[in-house]
This record gives sequence, structure tokens and C-alpha cells, in this order.
Amino acid sequence: MTYTHAITVPVPYEQAVERTRAALAEQGFGILTEIDVKATFTTKLGEEAAEAVGDYVILGACNPHLASKALAAEPQLGALLPCNVVVRRGNDDEHTTVEAIDPQTMVQLSGTPQVREVADDADTRLRAALTTLSEAGPAAG
Repeated sequence: MTYTHAITVPVPYEQAVERTRAALAEQGFGILTEIDVKATFTTKLGEEAAEAVGDYVILGACNPHLASKALAAEPQLGALLPCNVVVRRGNDDEHTTVEAIDPQTMVQLSGTPQVREVADDADTRLRAALTTLSEAGPAAG
């Protein structure tokens, strides 16, 4: 089972993070949480573990209107929120990968019509954000 939508972009990691934030904002998502996995690994596990993971951030994206509908339909869906979006780049990689959770995973856990409607809308918006990123082109330089 695939549970993410993924693209690779020919831009440096930092620029991919900036572009991802902008593309998500265009689709009505704000960033509620940000986890710098590399920094956390450095602190908790050491440099070797951090270098093994490479540059890696998890952005907890939330569209308040969609979250409100989802929680009204099923309050326990909060355990699946926010929608995580990963931006990562291995040390030897030439491209940066951006992955967004596939909201249809919520539908597999809850088949209610309200949850399906929210998941469909979130899916459309997340895919549009990824499309924006893939169409942005390479870094200027």
C-alpha cells in the first residue's frame, strides 16, 4: 500500500523547504509543527545517525477548514492530524524529495461520507501543492 504522494525536485534542500511551505500555503495549509529530524538525531543519537538520515524535515500541515470538518465528523481523527509533509535529501543525492501523506489513508480507517469528503478535498490540495513544486523548475544559479 502506498501511503504518500512523492515527487523529486532539482533544487537544494533549503529551497525545496521554502517552496514546499509556499505551495502548501497556496492550498490553504499552515504549518503547525516542524520537526528537524537531522538536528534531533544529532542531539539524541549523534552525528553518525544524523549524517545517515541527511537533511530531513517533517512539516505538520493543517488546513483549518478541513480539520474542522474532519473533527466534527469524527473527533478521534485528531490522532491523524496534521497532514505530514516530508522534505528530505540524502547526503549524496542531487535532488530533493517531497512526500505528503495520502489523505485517503483516513478513509481506510473511517468510511464515513464526511471523512471521505474531507480526505478527497485534502488529497486534491496536497497533490496541487506537489504539482506546483514539480512545475517550479530548477534552482536559479
